Amino acid sequence: MRTLIVHAHPEPRSLNGVLKDIAVTTLRAAGHEVQVSDLYAMRWKPMVDADDFGTASDPLRVAADSGRAYDTGTLSADIAAEQEKLRWADTVIFQFPLWWYSMPAILKGWVDRVFTYHFAYGVGEHSTTRYGDRYGEGTLAGKRAMLSVTIGGREPSYTDRGINGPIDDLLFPIQHGILYYPGMDVLPPFVTYGAHCLSPEDFTDTAKAWEQRLLSIEQTAPIAYRPQNGGDYELPALRLREGLEAKGRTGFGLHIRA
Repeated sequence: MRTLIVHAHPEPRSLNGVLKDIAVTTLRAAGHEVQVSDLYAMRWKPMVDADDFGTASDPLRVAADSGRAYDTGTLSADIAAEQEKLRWADTVIFQFPLWWYSMPAILKGWVDRVFTYHFAYGVGEHSTTRYGDRYGEGTLAGKRAMLSVTIGGREPSYTDRGINGPIDDLLFPIQHGILYYPGMDVLPPFVTYGAHCLSPEDFTDTAKAWEQRLLSIEQTAPIAYRPQNGGDYELPALRLREGLEAKGRTGFGLHIRA
């Protein structure tokens, strides 16, 4: 297995840095190939601008200009390098802390710049019966992705009755909207709660659990998101058909098959 780890934390000695190192060591010891994009160490530029696309239009049209640059091979070198890593990888692991209910800005900026038009979206037939190759299809189909997220709060506050809301809902925009959209199979996340106050015993348990997840990653079943063009949605309305609700599921959960 070839794994790309996209890591976003400014402190190498942080829990995120340690979990990233455990992933590299564990996967390589098991015979897998690993590449790491350490965004802070790389001093990754998170802002999309005209410099990303060679000769851009005036005014700048981000989607059109990124697609033209992708098609003509004129994307900036840093973007092209990350896209090549994604082509190479069978599995992509995103290691980051949950900050303000989302990913760090530098990681969002990686997505904004790397997931260009024609590379990650805007592909396939767009008609009244098929609205593009996305949500289960697309250029990254056949690859697997998984989030490894650290959270300062404790687990009960990230449940259905928790003040922060269910963790599955908080991660849905990333897992479904960013990773499943271009076709990747999304594995259940590995979430570490109470990250700022782990005892040595807690850390030992977390490290062992993380190693076990990594060693079983090839056998782990992905989240059963509904594919857009599989018949579950009305097209071109892109609305779930009546009667397909799984018992007890509401909100984002409607988009997961029983």
